Amino acid sequence: MNDSLKTLLVVAFLIVIIWNLGAGLYYLMIDRGQTKRTVNALTRRIVLSVVLILLVIFGIYSGWIRPHGV
Repeated sequence: MNDSLKTLLVVAFLIVIIWNLGAGLYYLMIDRGQTKRTVNALTRRIVLSVVLILLVIFGIYSGWIRPHGV
């Protein structure tokens, strides 16, 4: 897997996480607590964040990602 594909994957995850955060805010303002759409959007955001962290940890452990000293 080349470096640009890895970077694209991480950036795509971050965009989807931010999208779900925005959706949660939108549903919070529109629904006013009547539906569970806010909870669902924020739950998806948390799950995606955990999956991204686990993918990065697995990538470092398996050698696909080499961290640098910055």
